[in-house]
Amino acid sequence: MTRKKLVAVCLLGPTLDSGKSSQRWERWRPTVALCQHEDLLISRLELLHQSRYDELASIVTRDIAQVSPETEVRRHALEIADPWDLGEVYAKLHAFARAYPFRTDKEDYLIHITTGTHIAQICLFLLTESREFPGRLIQTSPTQQSDRKGKSSSVGSFTIIDLDLSKYDAISARVRQDQNDAVSFLKSGIDTKNEAFNGLIDRIEQVATNSSDSMLLLGPTGSGKSHLAKRIYELKKQRRKLDGAFAEINCATLRGDSAMSALFGHVKGAFTGAAEARAGLLRKAHGGLLFLDEIGELGLDEQAMLLRAVEDQVFYPVGSDREVKCAFQLLAGTNRDLSEEASRGTFRRDLLARINLWTFKLPSLSERREDIAPNLEFEIERASEARGMRITFSREAKTTYLRFATSERATWDANFRDLSASVRRMATLARGGRISTSEVEEEIVRLLTSWQRPTEEADDSALLSLLGTKKTEKLDRFDRIQLLGVLSVCREARSISDAGRQLFAASRLEKTSSNDADRLRKYLSRFGLDWTQVGDV
Repeated sequence: MTRKKLVAVCLLGPTLDSGKSSQRWERWRPTVALCQHEDLLISRLELLHQSRYDELASIVTRDIAQVSPETEVRRHALEIADPWDLGEVYAKLHAFARAYPFRTDKEDYLIHITTGTHIAQICLFLLTESREFPGRLIQTSPTQQSDRKGKSSSVGSFTIIDLDLSKYDAISARVRQDQNDAVSFLKSGIDTKNEAFNGLIDRIEQVATNSSDSMLLLGPTGSGKSHLAKRIYELKKQRRKLDGAFAEINCATLRGDSAMSALFGHVKGAFTGAAEARAGLLRKAHGGLLFLDEIGELGLDEQAMLLRAVEDQVFYPVGSDREVKCAFQLLAGTNRDLSEEASRGTFRRDLLARINLWTFKLPSLSERREDIAPNLEFEIERASEARGMRITFSREAKTTYLRFATSERATWDANFRDLSASVRRMATLARGGRISTSEVEEEIVRLLTSWQRPTEEADDSALLSLLGTKKTEKLDRFDRIQLLGVLSVCREARSISDAGRQLFAASRLEKTSSNDADRLRKYLSRFGLDWTQVGDV
């Protein structure tokens, strides 16, 4: 089998490769030395250089011919106005790589990264890693060697670096482990089972690690938006993606002047009570991350200022005519449909467009019932830390609690807040730190009571008093909801005609004549009811 030719791509080094007198042979010159190694036979050297170094390129070419007659040197003019401009250097090297007739079936390629500016070396690395240069990197150094006669030479040494990481299982495994560790960190170490949630966290890890764009977390109250926001910040901090602080606020707590002041700060005397200047949350988050929970609660004025702060990284504190520069990453949370809010004009479309580049919807706890067991363990650990003692379940108590917690009876209205509060209550009542069946049964009753809907109970009572138990139970959900709505109007109306006008306000306009009271009587009669019965309900 014919051995492939070895071809080197090299940048001329105006400093390291320089020298005209005979003394140049006493110095290590990386481009010449590259061709002097007995165990590295370079068949062809592609020498890239600027035209102003033509003379030096000629000297290097002649010297290579002297030390390695079998090496063919091909010179290529590569004009670069600013060798420290990453964009320009990358573009010129990329263009060379695209135009070069690589023949990987007949030739092996070495990309020399010893000469040139650091920018050029970085570009060569990137182009080789992306396979624009289909070869391996070679690094040379001036380690002194001796020839066969014991005479000192300046050949130096070389190291070949193959960027094919698939050959390095340990490195690949380490990269995968780092990613897994980051995902686990975002989940607080909880071994969740829900596939949709796990996929969501995988994607959040990718975005948090690789992007500084704004992110939007959607989800019902208690679904873990605030907790996840803190973990995202801590992960980015670990990865050195930011070095500033974490600042957060629930926008539902902001009203009037205090909203502007809390977010953007104020100067002394800006308004009544502003005895001292205030920095504000945006400045606190400079270089870091700002989490605005329930961002849909912000007023339109605050939204406008926030948009400019995110886009231009400047804003005016309240009462000031001087701009403040501030760079931060925005993470927003909401349980509202911001698109619907934008349609109603209560949320700015331009701000929504800016913050929903990356949108992640967190599922409710009732949508992740398979994750209740591992989250229960997490909450038990937290409760143990809070009490300063080990808290455990008896086997029967744990089985009973999980059977209830994962059933349809458990609605988990407040999501993880309900679960956390439930565990804290049982841990507090556990004698000797062991939660028994009696604590669990008591807690189940407490949870069911807290999840009851008072209005639904009252409405059911009204139907039961009017129709009786059998008729009420036979009602379809559609009829039940419609009838309850009609009864609500009847309770507030002055007469059956008044109630009819309210109920049929739209359809009555399409009739030449209408008898709203008669239409209402006929509707009520379907359920065996009349006006005298429902007027006092």
